Amino acid sequence: MNHAAPIPFRPRRAARLIAPLLLATLAGCSLLGGGGERERSTVYAPDPRVAIDPSAPAATWQLSLSPPSGARAIDSFRIAVRPTPGELQVYRGAVWAKTPGDMVQDALLRALEDSGKVPAIARQGAGVTADYKLVIDLRRFEADYAGGPAPAATIELHAKLIRSIDQGIVAARTFHHAEPAAGTDVALVVDAFTRGLGTVTGELGNWVLAEGDAHRQDLPARPAP
Repeated sequence: MNHAAPIPFRPRRAARLIAPLLLATLAGCSLLGGGGERERSTVYAPDPRVAIDPSAPAATWQLSLSPPSGARAIDSFRIAVRPTPGELQVYRGAVWAKTPGDMVQDALLRALEDSGKVPAIARQGAGVTADYKLVIDLRRFEADYAGGPAPAATIELHAKLIRSIDQGIVAARTFHHAEPAAGTDVALVVDAFTRGLGTVTGELGNWVLAEGDAHRQDLPARPAP
């Protein structure tokens, strides 16, 4: 009986077949490699215009914003991307103009100031005697492929509204939003971050006003002088 001869394994041929598949998986991802040469980076500066809901309650109290905290890999000038669930990399040749924590704080500060619904709001240490302070833990700020052909700008943060006089937690909530990018190009991913940052900031601002107002109404009435 004649037996068919085994097909020899050719490493070079296999490499030629596998390489396009790997490139297709991360098409346009342009992840940071271990190359030695420095290259000029494009600086991206998302600038969402966030409008607070007109029906949100107007505050009778003052607010300070603590600097958001986050892991170094997330709260960084490098733009984080997650090509697979267990892997976190950064885009090559692209950086943020400000760290994600600063972007969140700046967008929220401007949104609340422009709304006119808070008598005084400032960053912590600015000299404002605040009734409440907002503490933010930045958990995710990354482009997540999540098995799809294009990533989603994924933002997750945990916020605590704290009463300044006794450091008691008035309210706490986790905010999560994944904004799909229109493609894999870095500029399209940044556009998704701009939209996602606007959505999360708007939700956060409305929540702060609602929770602060609810807490003030629950406080015992001050005796008349």
